Amino acid sequence: MSVQTDLFDLTGQVAIITGSSRGIGKAIAEQLAAHGARVVISSRKPEPCEEVAAAINAACAEGPGEAVSIPASISSKEELQSLVDQTHERLGPVDILVCNAAVNPYYGSSMDIPDEAFDKIMSSNIKSNHWLCNMVIPDMIESGGGSILVVSSVGGLKASTVIGAYNISKAADLALVRNLAAEYGPKGIRANAIAPGLIKTDFARALWENPKLLKSVTSGAPLRRIGEPEELGGLAVFLCSKAGSYITGQTHIVDGGMTIA
Repeated sequence: MSVQTDLFDLTGQVAIITGSSRGIGKAIAEQLAAHGARVVISSRKPEPCEEVAAAINAACAEGPGEAVSIPASISSKEELQSLVDQTHERLGPVDILVCNAAVNPYYGSSMDIPDEAFDKIMSSNIKSNHWLCNMVIPDMIESGGGSILVVSSVGGLKASTVIGAYNISKAADLALVRNLAAEYGPKGIRANAIAPGLIKTDFARALWENPKLLKSVTSGAPLRRIGEPEELGGLAVFLCSKAGSYITGQTHIVDGGMTIA
């Protein structure tokens, strides 16, 4: 019996992670780099990107992993193209794409959401991922394969009376990875989604900073707690490495069991 010891090795792989200056995106970037990937830290503001890249480089000083900072706004097609172009110049062709950045500027009834807010949610959470995937897929086709990972949400699997548009956008992301998987699987490209539940990020800050509310929300979940951003990193490594090489078009729920309870 032969045993593979490099199942999770990402040495030499170039990865772009959007929204990676904090939260889930940052945790994924840290773990990809820890397993040897050369990661691009990207969000709107340069300073946080530079700080995260510096911290990753310090942590990976003895290994092959490294990080560079390339700020970009997901709302701008031009900036996303610049992100890809600069990645080519600084690191080379893209092997891994993690679409993590998303927005939710509205909380309330679907009846009352302004068109501008609805359009922003759909453009930032769906169209930007579509753009970015199309920008890096030629790299993956030329190299014979690659991995695309879209961070969706358990909101894409259920309804909401207050963040309906956001949930619609996250459901569309699940359809996006299925279609990418079907279209580009013959080229060796895999596409998967992660659907986080309640994670300790800025998005859910109002909830987890209130102990009574947090206990109420998590009391029915099998694990009885909120998740940490770091708990998404291992799954991302798995899906982007040889360990997950026969998985594509799937949605992986990480919610402490909340959706089954």
